[in-house]
Amino acid sequence: MQIARLLALLSLLSLPVAAAASASAPIPAETAGRAVLPEPQPSWFLALDYGGAAYIFDGADGEVKGTISHSEYTTAIVALPSRKEAYLVDSYYSRLVSGTRTDVLTVVDMTHLTTKAEIQLPTKTATLLIRGHIGLLNDERHVVVFNMTPAQSVSIVDVVERKFVGEISTAGCAIVMPVELRSFLMLCGDGTLQLIRLGADGSEVGRQRSKPFFDVNKDPVFSQGLYTGTGWLLATHNGNVREVRVVNGRIEIGDAWSMLNDEDRQDGNGKEQWRPGGMQPFALHRGSALLYALMHKGKVDTHGQDGKEVWVVDTNRHRRVARLSLPFDGRSVLVSQEPVPRVYLCDKDQKLHIYDGYKLKLQRSIDESGLASSALLQALMPYD
Repeated sequence: MQIARLLALLSLLSLPVAAAASASAPIPAETAGRAVLPEPQPSWFLALDYGGAAYIFDGADGEVKGTISHSEYTTAIVALPSRKEAYLVDSYYSRLVSGTRTDVLTVVDMTHLTTKAEIQLPTKTATLLIRGHIGLLNDERHVVVFNMTPAQSVSIVDVVERKFVGEISTAGCAIVMPVELRSFLMLCGDGTLQLIRLGADGSEVGRQRSKPFFDVNKDPVFSQGLYTGTGWLLATHNGNVREVRVVNGRIEIGDAWSMLNDEDRQDGNGKEQWRPGGMQPFALHRGSALLYALMHKGKVDTHGQDGKEVWVVDTNRHRRVARLSLPFDGRSVLVSQEPVPRVYLCDKDQKLHIYDGYKLKLQRSIDESGLASSALLQALMPYD
């Protein structure tokens, strides 16, 4: 019996020797290929948050086509399909959340989803998840980045030459809305619009200010502008809408109209009414001129409240044409620019829901999207 135990012990002790002998044999080297992104389709959209990755979803099948890595402080992404590039702002700290800060505009190769270049910026970028904090102008050369330190300014970047051009003061004004003639509009805290025009080299060559057209205390404008193809739709907390444009170098502000009718405003006490709200309350399908709005019933200053319904509003006829009661609280909404649009909705539980934009029927839900509770949804187009 003792001999048997001894032989068993010796057998166990010899195992590492045998394993070491086996491990000494050469192991074939692994090869890794480069991911190649298929040609983007109109049904594709971006979903990003503060988690460090922007997911490229295809609304047609609900699948993830790829991811774009970014810093924890990225604001938004501007994609340029014609050049197969995307541009985003990254902020880094030498000790993760403290230490020396570095801000860069990152140029992403949209074929391989890799970094092509980094262009250093002043360490002033507004690190908020707001789409309008970065804009690509119509020359497809200059990217405008909003800064807040808390002084407000913009950084101009030449993405063709890969260089920082300069900084322009925009005191009291934020949100970048590209318009004609290498120019952009900004919303200002005194209820006006500011137009800034750039020269071919990216330097400022002129600016003008509109007359006040909204009261920031009584009915402020949401920071989310919607590109119409000729201008931008702006909506207020009370549901009033107007289009702003630049024509022949001059700011034009359209007449206001309301998404609400008299019944929508009645509640018996005069304090609550239907209101738009959420992190990303609006989306516009340009082909049909249909506005999709997340709506809830609440009091003044509930503009951050998630939507209980989606209202579909004809912006040509200025009236609601459909409404969808949601089985979840809608936090962000986006619409594709396909002939028959898809409506993408993100809820507070990190789920994505995809609806037919005309029939308002659920096509699919993505339960494990990988997103945080607040996600910014974008199309792969320069102004969406």
